[in-house]
Amino acid sequence: MARPARPVRLSPPTWLTAGLKPAPTPIPWAAVLRASVALSAPIAVGLAVEQPVYGALVSMGALSGVIGDTADAYRMRIFNIAVPQLFGALGVTLGALVFGHGWLAVAVVTLVALVSGMISSIGAVASVSGLLLLLNCVVGAGLPMPEPWWKAPLLLTLGGLFVLLLSLLAWPLRRAAPERAAVAATYRAVAELYEAAGTPTYDEQRHAVTASLNQSYDLVLARRARQHGRAPHLVRLLAQLNALVPLLEAAPAAQLRVRLIGPLPAAIPAAVRELADAVEEGRTGTPVLDLPAPERPAEKAVDHALRYAATVVHKAEPDPYNIDDRLGRPAALRVRARRTTRAVLLSEASWRYGLRLALCIGLAQALVSLIAVPRSYWVALTVTFVMKPDFGSVFSRAVLRAFGTAAGLVLAALVLAEVPRGWWDVPVMFVLAALIPAFSAKGYAFQTAAITPVILLLSDMLNQQGFDLVLPRLYDSLIGCAITLIAGYLLWPESWHTRIGDRLADAVADTAAYVNGAFSGDDRTARHRARRKLYRDLSTVRSEFQRALTEPPPTGPRAAAWWPLVVAVERIVDATTAARIRVDHGAPAPEPAEVAAVERELRELSDGLRSTDTLVEVRAELPGDENGVLAPLRQEVLAARAIAGPDLR
Repeated sequence: MARPARPVRLSPPTWLTAGLKPAPTPIPWAAVLRASVALSAPIAVGLAVEQPVYGALVSMGALSGVIGDTADAYRMRIFNIAVPQLFGALGVTLGALVFGHGWLAVAVVTLVALVSGMISSIGAVASVSGLLLLLNCVVGAGLPMPEPWWKAPLLLTLGGLFVLLLSLLAWPLRRAAPERAAVAATYRAVAELYEAAGTPTYDEQRHAVTASLNQSYDLVLARRARQHGRAPHLVRLLAQLNALVPLLEAAPAAQLRVRLIGPLPAAIPAAVRELADAVEEGRTGTPVLDLPAPERPAEKAVDHALRYAATVVHKAEPDPYNIDDRLGRPAALRVRARRTTRAVLLSEASWRYGLRLALCIGLAQALVSLIAVPRSYWVALTVTFVMKPDFGSVFSRAVLRAFGTAAGLVLAALVLAEVPRGWWDVPVMFVLAALIPAFSAKGYAFQTAAITPVILLLSDMLNQQGFDLVLPRLYDSLIGCAITLIAGYLLWPESWHTRIGDRLADAVADTAAYVNGAFSGDDRTARHRARRKLYRDLSTVRSEFQRALTEPPPTGPRAAAWWPLVVAVERIVDATTAARIRVDHGAPAPEPAEVAAVERELRELSDGLRSTDTLVEVRAELPGDENGVLAPLRQEVLAARAIAGPDLR
């Protein structure tokens, strides 16, 4: 009997359309207002002094500042905006010096692309700096800049500093308000985690807590090597943040208690929310907690952690010498700079990405500078945006860039066709600039659609081509996307042969070490640091997998098949923490042989992940006390070993 025909799938695959769905994020109204003022005010000033080109260059620098203004902490805003502006000024200077010089322009822009790609692997600020270095170099090599040579970088830098000034206006009044709000938000996330104990949303809420905790630590600990002892408000916030660690460690034990016995008393999440309010309002004094008497080890762990957090939150002056970030204090700035330089120069991944970016930019710039066709800097500009490695999948970004550019060009066409140049540019830019921060939070395609008309309007002020800019820019964007897909994706097997298995294997090996350390006599501080590092690494692995899910076959389907194993490893870490907490509060400690058996299974799993791209089911044996503290952990390890997936080779 013939099999029935499979229904024809008319809808596009998920990996292709995932980026076209707007993320459910709120609109940052303060950033919207800053962007509108920062980009429209320079144009108004330029028109008033009859120098519209100067106004357009200042606005272009302000656009770079708006893109880089991603931090909430005022101290980090200075760093995140000012440092990239220096790289942007260097980029436009190099680009302007080789404008119209054919092969020299190709060589210089390609070399800048190599450097930009290599430094992008250092961190968030270095990534934005590398982006602006290459972006402004491409613009300088593609558009005529005013003489003398120093004028363009000066005007661009003024635009970035204008954004910085606008973002710091409330600093004297609010100072630590962003950091305090972040710590309070983390407390509220923990309250929601306890409310979710025993429900299907527990894992999702735990991820939200990890992300919130990482963000809070990053904000509070920014430049912490110089702040300790001199900024009491930061020391207090760090102490309050560290006080959450016992509460987080007790959460897996509470989750297990809910599954075995029943819901937690509502007074527990309510008390955590009260602590969040105290953090945000800066209240001190004697805490008053109305909590039920604990009976079991898990309940004692939660009660002890909550009372400790309440004491720290309401304490006016914590000990500044007993504060750390659970990951250890940072090395001196000179040491970190030397380590970073060595890592970049010796890193295979850094060179590999730098060479990929340089190849794509070299091809794009050669097409613009050497071939007698009407192509523009927009080709290399498209390659620059699409090839950013920390912004997502190169393949999906190329597709989304095409969609976003097309949508942005429709809006730009309406503006260039219907709005006369001159003073009308000011209100138009005020509206268009507001769309950038509003749409950027929704996704890359939406950000592209918002940035495209702004750049086109500024370009028109520099070269006065009007409506004739629209269609050539669409063609240029499509050519740039094609160069990226061919030279930056298809020619590099690592792009379409995923390496997510190696990253997951590292996380499993670290989990095995964490299991060993949790029951082999490691001190409490070492366990805290190991757990914090492990959760950060797992958060990175999860992000890598989510990025891989947007890749075409075979990477996307393989990542989807391996996704349950990522969840299983996270649950193993939670079960380990819950077991350690129960032992700390009265439960019998497990036998060393039982711990060693769990560690052995995890190391075998890690080795297996490194040696194959296919998940294979393993029937493991983990005997032990069925009523002991490691029983839930053994179940999670057996579940991870039993996960099987289709043969995707």
